[in-house]
Amino acid sequence: MDTAHTPQLVVALDFPAVQPTLEVARQLQNIVPWCKVGMELFTLAGPAILNELAGMGFKIFLDLKFYDIPNTVARAVQAAGLAGVHMLTLHCQGGERMCRAAVEAAASLSSPPMLFGVTVLTSFAVGEMPGIQAEPGAFALMLARSAAQWNLDGVVCSGHEAAAIKKISPSLRCLCPGIRPTGSNNNDQRRVMTPAAAVRAGADFLVTGRPITAADDPQEAALRITKEISLTAQSTLKE
Repeated sequence: MDTAHTPQLVVALDFPAVQPTLEVARQLQNIVPWCKVGMELFTLAGPAILNELAGMGFKIFLDLKFYDIPNTVARAVQAAGLAGVHMLTLHCQGGERMCRAAVEAAASLSSPPMLFGVTVLTSFAVGEMPGIQAEPGAFALMLARSAAQWNLDGVVCSGHEAAAIKKISPSLRCLCPGIRPTGSNNNDQRRVMTPAAAVRAGADFLVTGRPITAADDPQEAALRITKEISLTAQSTLKE
């Protein structure tokens, strides 16, 4: 695994209303370092929710998966950075000019956000990607090679692809959604992985939502996952 970065947990705050979002976030303060604000929550609450969560001490991962013409994406990256976002996503399939424009826009900021390229969504199974015959893992690897060449900070990938991506592009950080503790419901995710397995595979950021946010005790669920991440990381370093 990439020993330069301690794996970190990101909680996905995918709620249909602001109040339950903030209630769960308060329970996770000083336990989970990162929170993910995705399309649903951002559309519902707007930039104000970023300030609310930052005020609680969270680092903000804005997961809007930018995919547009280069100039539009560059301006969106600048807007996100100025709003205090620490990390954001854009689609690798937007191509080289779009991704390089995003990198240049981030570099122009005093506090540039990390840029992560989306490879293949973890909800895709073999044969489900429109117009793409490649197996999801192989296609993710191809896009990761491009992401490294375009100077993105990392890629969003299934934990199943993380080890191979690290092997071909050691500088890339891997942000892995679809993290499910043993015994959890996979929900609509297909290519899932336990926290321990993801850390061993080389994940730098592990994203999970419902196993924490829908738990009877979100705080206890988060503590259990962070402990699993920490113990596995320590064990891996000793190997």
